[in-house]
Amino acid sequence: MQSAKHVVVVGHGMVGHRFVEALRARDSEGTWRVTVLSEEADAAYDRVGLTGYTEHWDRARLALPGNDYAGDDGVVLHLGVAASTIDRDAKTVTLADGRTLDYDALVLATGSYAFVPPVPGRDLPQCHVYRTLDDLDAIRTGALAALPTKTPVGVVIGGGLLGLEAANALRAFGLNTHVLEMSPHLMAAQLDEAGGAVLTRMIRGLGIEVHTGVSTESIQPAQRNQPLRRSQSSDAVRVSLNDGSSIEAGVVIFAAGVRPRDELAREAGLDIAQRGGVMTDLSCVTSDPHIYAVGEVAAIEGRCYGLVGPGYTSAEVVADRLLGGGAEFGEADMSTKLKLMGVDVASFGDAKGHTPNSLDVVVNDPVKQTYAKLVLSDDAKTLLGGILVGDASAYGVLRPMVASELPGDPLSLIAPAGSGDGASALGVGALPDIAQICSCNNVTKGDLVEAICGGCTDVSGLKKCTLAGTSCGSCVPLLKQLLEAQGVEQSKALCEHFGHSRAELFEIISATEIRTFSGLIEKFGSGKGCDICKPTVASILASTSSDHVLGGEQASLQDSNDHFLANIQKNGSYSVVPRVPGGDITPEQLILIGEIARDFDLYTKITGGQRIDMFGAEARQLELLRGNVDLVVLARYMQIVTPEFLAAVEAPLINIHHSFLPAFIGANTYRRAKERGVKLVGATAHYVTENLDEGPIIEQDVVRIDHTHTVEDLVRLGADVERAVLSRAVLWHCQDRIVRHGNETVVF
Repeated sequence: MQSAKHVVVVGHGMVGHRFVEALRARDSEGTWRVTVLSEEADAAYDRVGLTGYTEHWDRARLALPGNDYAGDDGVVLHLGVAASTIDRDAKTVTLADGRTLDYDALVLATGSYAFVPPVPGRDLPQCHVYRTLDDLDAIRTGALAALPTKTPVGVVIGGGLLGLEAANALRAFGLNTHVLEMSPHLMAAQLDEAGGAVLTRMIRGLGIEVHTGVSTESIQPAQRNQPLRRSQSSDAVRVSLNDGSSIEAGVVIFAAGVRPRDELAREAGLDIAQRGGVMTDLSCVTSDPHIYAVGEVAAIEGRCYGLVGPGYTSAEVVADRLLGGGAEFGEADMSTKLKLMGVDVASFGDAKGHTPNSLDVVVNDPVKQTYAKLVLSDDAKTLLGGILVGDASAYGVLRPMVASELPGDPLSLIAPAGSGDGASALGVGALPDIAQICSCNNVTKGDLVEAICGGCTDVSGLKKCTLAGTSCGSCVPLLKQLLEAQGVEQSKALCEHFGHSRAELFEIISATEIRTFSGLIEKFGSGKGCDICKPTVASILASTSSDHVLGGEQASLQDSNDHFLANIQKNGSYSVVPRVPGGDITPEQLILIGEIARDFDLYTKITGGQRIDMFGAEARQLELLRGNVDLVVLARYMQIVTPEFLAAVEAPLINIHHSFLPAFIGANTYRRAKERGVKLVGATAHYVTENLDEGPIIEQDVVRIDHTHTVEDLVRLGADVERAVLSRAVLWHCQDRIVRHGNETVVF
């Protein structure tokens, strides 16, 4: 039997991985053995969902399924190993560590790199690119360092798809974010001027500063012209723009596009396209018949494609060619859809109307901040492309209609969502079988219908069988619609632990005496619960009961932000939005908020939702606590402290707060106590743990009051008893008179 031929794949991104999967799936006779070289230490991961990494910082959650080829003896994967040279005559690849690999076929899947304009200062440590997991880790380090300084500001150079994702990441860190774009509007490659203007207004409304029609002239240390001046912003840089303005920032991200990584091919003497990229024909063969190029590095007939869909197509073409097939690269789908900060944007087909004699149908609603445009053929019967901003709910149905005859009035297809009209109302049933549902993996409606007829009964089954919805995920809603259209009943279960929908659980809780998650899951569910059902049940319990949302076992049900009564940043610090019930706030309370922000040097701003937001709470506190600390006193600190904070302090913490029976939650506590005729005002001093007000109690005391006392008297008496209780608690701790036993204390 003839030994297997050897194909070497240089690059292990999404497209490189797809090529290996496609080849192994087709090569039933074992014609090829595969060696994959990955310059990154991580195996193939979802680069399309890169921004999702900032939500959990878990690399494993972005890993592509099967990226380690475990159990497949036909594939060898080398991580952290780069290819340095190609010897085309000898048909060998030399690795950076000196090893040499022979090949019968070589596939270049080296992808692209982030383009950094030749701006003076671009190599400063505050400057980053937004391309890999390591890049995002570096950005996180820079953002957290900038957050507690006088310049908690981030600048993104580039207002395209990647730039907006980078801006969203900086915004999530709590940085005041600026986006710089040379074009007159954002996402200039995908949107027309009117659509870009709507998007720009929406992004600005979310608190991100957008500067269009400007370019960056230089980046330099902010204090370089003031050598005798020293401040907390000494690590900041000044980004100077061509309009004469400048921005001081702690983090700068270049998101000005990408360039193909073709240097390995250049050095090997392969033909390179005029604008970069390895020249190939429609079979993805380079100027060397033994070398192929796929993905972003491939200039197929002179054009590079920066989206994952065309990249996957090129990978499938090469896999087919290596096994004797005749596949060719067809017309690429350059459609894009994203949702950032709650803003929907979609662009598909000939979005800008480059087709001669094309017609535009536009609905621009500045009040609702939505923009919809359809590009039609000159006879208004065929859809050529479109743009959706603000409401992209029709994207899933409209995109597969491209190049097809329209089913009705074009204007009705872009009717507002919820109107009962529009493309969404037509549903997937209006699409022909040849309509492409998943452009990333080239899956048509007919392919999906065939899979359903073959036994697929749910979305996960369709994903596994056809690969539809496994890349960008924008077509997943259509998969569910198609299953329902084919008569396959879909489960409405909240999650695997409850067979009921949220509405059904609401009815169950309302009609029964169940007031705990454990009681509900014992009677109507199974297992221990998950991140889906726990917060959902907590929300239902909060709306059907007067119990405190953090009382008893409900505290552990809340998602992180609700549990901590603040927005947790990536370093464990807080972004605190003071609660102002009904917007009712006294001048004294407003002054108190300002004093807290001043005392702890918190970056404070009014958000787009007209709320007060204070950033970097614990990060700043930890700075103040560096050194030899024996005891920390949190005077009426009414937030939960994080485990990271407690571990970093490495000292006991004591908190003091007023006590009533019953407890009064919210603002104006003493006024509400007076209205209820409270007879005692008290105070409690306790050690601090991770749970709100649940630490071991050290000391308590009360003062008796009656109807003659005013609200002001209650406040004064309460403050007096708090001071006395706190003083005794601190004194006893310093005298080593307190012994802690579990959650109890003994005072000698």
